[in-house]
Amino acid sequence: MTRVVIAPDKFKGSLTAVEAAEAIALGVRDALPGAEIVTCPVADGGEGTLDVLEAAGARIVRLTVRGPLEEPVKARYAVLDGTAYVESARACGIEFVEPSPSTALAAHTWGVGELLADALIHGAKRLVLTVGGTASTDGGAGMLGALGAGVLDAFGAPVGLGGGTLTRVASTELTPVRERLAGVSVAVATDVTNPLLGPDGAAAVFGPQKGAGPSEVALLDEALGRWAHALRVGGAPDVTRVPGSGAGGGVAAAAIALGASVESGFDLIAGLTGVDAALAGADLVITGEGSLDEQSLNGKAPAGIADRARSRGVPLLALAGRIQLDAAGLARLGVVGSSALIDHAPSLDHARSHAAELLRERAAEVVRAWREG
Repeated sequence: MTRVVIAPDKFKGSLTAVEAAEAIALGVRDALPGAEIVTCPVADGGEGTLDVLEAAGARIVRLTVRGPLEEPVKARYAVLDGTAYVESARACGIEFVEPSPSTALAAHTWGVGELLADALIHGAKRLVLTVGGTASTDGGAGMLGALGAGVLDAFGAPVGLGGGTLTRVASTELTPVRERLAGVSVAVATDVTNPLLGPDGAAAVFGPQKGAGPSEVALLDEALGRWAHALRVGGAPDVTRVPGSGAGGGVAAAAIALGASVESGFDLIAGLTGVDAALAGADLVITGEGSLDEQSLNGKAPAGIADRARSRGVPLLALAGRIQLDAAGLARLGVVGSSALIDHAPSLDHARSHAAELLRERAAEVVRAWREG
């Protein structure tokens, strides 16, 4: 019996990783009716991580928090075996704003701190913070403020919220946060390695995606530099060059400043969802995500699955909404067959609205081609 492991990430805007895995499984069943099919949806610590954790048995906690531009948002986090998994984007995700230069400066992470505070109140002994998909570039200042930190100007007054306000920050009072985190371990889950500052930093690389123009990028980079100095004034180490500190608009930097470790988002989630056990004895692996591109080669979930399949000598098929890798890029991932939904749909809107149906069809087609090859 052929053992097929299905391990996709989300198809952003269309399907969660769980829904994508279900659609692919139907296609595999169409092509190989007798196959043993194991679905193992994955995530890399970015948006959609909670959906994967819920499928793995986590309990979801829901509450309303302060959104990135003050409007309340309905957010959630996951709890599994005493660990709270907080997805930053659930409180301050890019979907809560219409990105513009003004929102790039104003968006903040206060709601993320509210989620962490709720988890602590309910007894979490370990916090895992995922940091992808945020609207903010405030270095996690809002998050620390919600946990009780003082974020202060040269006169000892609060500077306010949003990355743009950090041009005035001079010091921090971190003792209240340290007291709340006593006896609690914290990890940042990310596969992004960008530092906080500079041409590869949070503002320069991710700011434009959040509405920042060149002048806002320069202002935010300067503001984050002042923020890093203020953290040091509060007794934290220098986090500016720590790989990953620029993730999530620098929210990772604030967590690292208080002692958080940085862990591979994909490896952490894969360990919880049993990817390695599922791959044991596999004859075929299928992965995918909304867009298979150069970023997919650098720490994204499909690359993690590809590494594991390659190390076991298992052939890999890839499905995506669109594929922007050439043959050499696909070969680097170890892909032996692939298909993009957009190539089989009359429009992008059609591909998105009929993603499950198309994914089932394309899965069946690439599996048949693999079997006959």
